[in-house]
Amino acid sequence: MEKINFPRTFKAYLPLIALFLIMVFMMPQSPKFNYDYRKGSPWMYETLIAQFDFPILKTEAQMQEEREKNGSAVIPYFRLDANVAPQSQNSIASMELGEWAVIKPVLSDAVEVLYSKGILSPSQEQSWDSAEGLIFVQKDRRASKVPVSEVYTMADAEAYLRAAVAVAREDCNVDSLFNAAGLSGLLSPNLIYDSKTTDLVHDESVKYISTTQGVVRVGQVIVSEGEIVTAEVEQLLKSYEHEYDQSMGYAGNRAFMWVGNIFLAFSIVLVLFLALCYCNFRVFDEYNKYLYLLMIFALAAIASSLVAREDPSMYYLMPFTLISLYLLAFFSKRVVFSVYFISLLPMLIFAPNGVELFVIYLVAGSVGMLVFGFFNRGWLQFVTALIVFAVMVLVWGAFRLVDGVSGIANYRTVLDMALAAFLSVAGYPLIYLFERVFGLVSNTKLAELSDTNNRLLRTLADKAPGTFQHSLQVMNLADAAARSIDANVLLVRAGALYHDIGKINNPQCFTENQTSGVRFHEDLTPKESAQEIIRHVSDGLAMAEKHGLPQVIREFISSHHGTSSTGYFYTKYLNDGGDPDDVSAFFYNGMKPVTKEHVILMICDSVEAASRSLKQYSAENISALVDSIVQTKMSQGQFSDADISIREINAIKDEIKSYLQQIYHSRVSYPKRKQQAAQ
Repeated sequence: MEKINFPRTFKAYLPLIALFLIMVFMMPQSPKFNYDYRKGSPWMYETLIAQFDFPILKTEAQMQEEREKNGSAVIPYFRLDANVAPQSQNSIASMELGEWAVIKPVLSDAVEVLYSKGILSPSQEQSWDSAEGLIFVQKDRRASKVPVSEVYTMADAEAYLRAAVAVAREDCNVDSLFNAAGLSGLLSPNLIYDSKTTDLVHDESVKYISTTQGVVRVGQVIVSEGEIVTAEVEQLLKSYEHEYDQSMGYAGNRAFMWVGNIFLAFSIVLVLFLALCYCNFRVFDEYNKYLYLLMIFALAAIASSLVAREDPSMYYLMPFTLISLYLLAFFSKRVVFSVYFISLLPMLIFAPNGVELFVIYLVAGSVGMLVFGFFNRGWLQFVTALIVFAVMVLVWGAFRLVDGVSGIANYRTVLDMALAAFLSVAGYPLIYLFERVFGLVSNTKLAELSDTNNRLLRTLADKAPGTFQHSLQVMNLADAAARSIDANVLLVRAGALYHDIGKINNPQCFTENQTSGVRFHEDLTPKESAQEIIRHVSDGLAMAEKHGLPQVIREFISSHHGTSSTGYFYTKYLNDGGDPDDVSAFFYNGMKPVTKEHVILMICDSVEAASRSLKQYSAENISALVDSIVQTKMSQGQFSDADISIREINAIKDEIKSYLQQIYHSRVSYPKRKQQAAQ
């Protein structure tokens, strides 16, 4: 049975206790509608009866249909001009009608009726059939919707006026009177079309439509036990669930609620703790990384809780996929996936549609972790955002199909998911702030350190070119080995480039930098030579501190020889009769490898240096060399503190052997050209 590593210091548990308390107070303080149902399936619970009145929500299809209907129905808006009627009345009073002056009261009354209803101008006498024959008329600062049949066109108004005169005086020749007195020009339109208000009212009718249709009263049966959940029943359940989550207070003993919340919070924190113990127990020793991980987890839980309380529809707008990228900058994919998965668990508790959101962000975040390794620089990050958005839409669309909703595009939700994917990229630069605050080294920083054009590596290349070439070879070898066991490739590459920078201070001490005729160790004793060689570790650490190299890089400098000996001079000292009890000067005083990356660099450093001494680069010789070096390191106990398995060590050996065989493969001898016969 595999042993589980638990942290032994109380310091490691303090942040977990703080996280637990945060989770307790983030838990919902009201009950949740905990019924799982699906359209087309029977209701598996007892008969559900409404505990309160609630409105029935319209479906998205109904809302869309109403939007389209309102969008095509334009109801025109008119203002009734109060100044037109007095002008016509004044005209009637000033008319010279002779013997027909007695019809003035008739004309006045008819004009008053016409203007009170409203008269349209000929240019506005259009068909409003699309608006169901309705218009808005504003009169005395109040607008009312009236049938268009209740207002008059100019032709209808004149006909009404003629009819009024004809009824009042049957002996009157109406046509002759109208022509003689000029009564045809008496009327003027008093309904003025207001295009601006028409457009405004139309836009409002499209934008703001009622979201409900009817009410279910308390005590009414919503769904019976065993009843098939039809589309209508599903909408009733959704409406009830919405009102339940929004309005229902906690009716039971609140002490029980707190007990339940405490247990749920403890369960989530416990799962996180065990995941860290299983995946990377050494994170408890790297306290800054440990605190950073818990902070990201806490932020995800807090964000999920706040959105659930304020506006659950904003869940699609939250860039939860950014959590995986924030973690990926400092941790391996195995750790990141586990923590990211657990960080989404509160969403299942807080969100009304938690399962759907959980799956959407789990898939999108996992894919984001994968593609970010390829598209993580400059504008290519937007490719990552586009892929994450596409994944979110596909998963969301799959849920819509399962729910039986097809052909309906919820543009608001799709837009929210697009913004969430974009925010995943826009929010990533905060990683540099976290890097500074927590004293961490991101993968981006490691990539910058691996640039061989930086000042320190250029100095190494100028002053110790042999060491620089050795470092490059070790880097390439370590890169291949790291990929074989899924170690941190960027970290081991950076460590390989800087592990020997201490040789800058005394490059001629090391054979790879010695020029012809130089015999640096010729006049030194084995002990003195060993001390000069060992000094490159302490010199490298001092140089790393001077140039501000991160602690993770300094660890490679200190651990690449561990506590091993300077083999050549140690053996020479003993062969020359040296005291076996006085050999401490021949051993490095560094740290033993702790991580997989440390082990990889130690092996690759020794193998690369030793491979130069091989006389024949056959597969057998290379395999024997690698096996011998690894076995020696293990027998010396150099890997006793390292978090690495025998299986991983064997995988590293196989990759190194394959890599060296490709480098040192035999080449075809080119044949010599025969001299042409003399002509």
